[in-house]
Amino acid sequence: MKRLAERIAKHQAGAAPAVVGSLWPLIVGIAFAWLLQQWVAPAIGPFYAKVLLDIGIAIVAAASLNIVNGFGGQFSIGHAGFMLVGGYAAAWLTYYGSIQLWGSPGFHGGFLGGGDVLFLAACVLAGLVAAVAGLIVGLPSLRLRGDYLAIVTLGFGEIMRVLIQRSGDVLPPADAAKAGLIGAIGNLGGSLGFGGVPTYTRIFYVYVFVVIVVLCAYRLKISSRGRALLAVRENEVAAEAVGINTARVKVQSFVMSAFFGGIGGALFAHELGTTLNPQELGFQKSIDLVIMVVLGGMGSISGVVLAAAVLTIMPELFREFAEYRMPVYALALIIVMIVRPQGLFGIKELWDTLWWRRLVGKHGNGATPLAIARELRTERASARGGDDLAQGADTKPTGPAAADKPQGSDTQKDKS
Repeated sequence: MKRLAERIAKHQAGAAPAVVGSLWPLIVGIAFAWLLQQWVAPAIGPFYAKVLLDIGIAIVAAASLNIVNGFGGQFSIGHAGFMLVGGYAAAWLTYYGSIQLWGSPGFHGGFLGGGDVLFLAACVLAGLVAAVAGLIVGLPSLRLRGDYLAIVTLGFGEIMRVLIQRSGDVLPPADAAKAGLIGAIGNLGGSLGFGGVPTYTRIFYVYVFVVIVVLCAYRLKISSRGRALLAVRENEVAAEAVGINTARVKVQSFVMSAFFGGIGGALFAHELGTTLNPQELGFQKSIDLVIMVVLGGMGSISGVVLAAAVLTIMPELFREFAEYRMPVYALALIIVMIVRPQGLFGIKELWDTLWWRRLVGKHGNGATPLAIARELRTERASARGGDDLAQGADTKPTGPAAADKPQGSDTQKDKS
């Protein structure tokens, strides 16, 4: 039999194919986002383009929550708090930064112009600030789980909401220019909301971040860190017994989830027609995100993406029946939870389902660990079959001894 190292080396690709294999999903995703921005959005009109934009933001937020609730098995119901922190951090930078750079907080530059670069920098800042908040929330999770952890995350979201409500009013451009960025950090609009935020959110940027979040979540899931996170989800005591640092794994999941949740908040804050205020990203928003994760399947990336799209579209479909919209929406969720309590896909992905394999066919990648393990089992079975045949040949008498042996001796011994 081949050594395991030789078998793995046979399936390993070179450096160039590995780089191409890693980058092509991102390149295809960027091209898809550009197609949505340039062709699909003008064709479907402004209303449905707004719905498409909302779907993308919901996917970013729900897929980031799936890292904690789905992969890690934790129970966080304060994810909107990370969106709130990220959204206000990004709005602070774009509003007051535009005043410092151009003298007004309005829209500046075209596609990938100065305003867009500032917006992208604000998205990164939103993720970093939310990640720090995730680290602060993740540290208590080392000793808490289940309902107790849910209370901690809920308390975090409420604390952030109250702190922002107690902030000062948004400064006008003249006062903001004198105060500077640091001086205006406490003027976030209070309970009235952060008005005047430039609307830089485009379909292209939203779906580029969708691709990045989904790719990062998928590669985390199939990596050794993701397997460790899933092991913590299934049985934390057993995971510790096999040498997994459960404390580090859980904190890392909170930080990563909060980072992408903050980016989702930044996209939401700069959306056209949105007034950024603490009520919009409160407890109800967290519950909506939890429903998306549970409905799609705890740990299923494709299931969460599908659930986020469906739950964003459903209220718009029932808009003509305004008085019955929420009861029908709630009834549909109840029926799905009764019929499929594990969610649409459970922990599996779309391409793991039986009907997808029948539709698309089995085109497995020979370089995956599953393919290597399957090859190893086949070789072991073949070797075991050869050994059995060899043992049978060795035990069978041959030559003169077989000729001298009476034919009925075995039968007589069996009868006796």
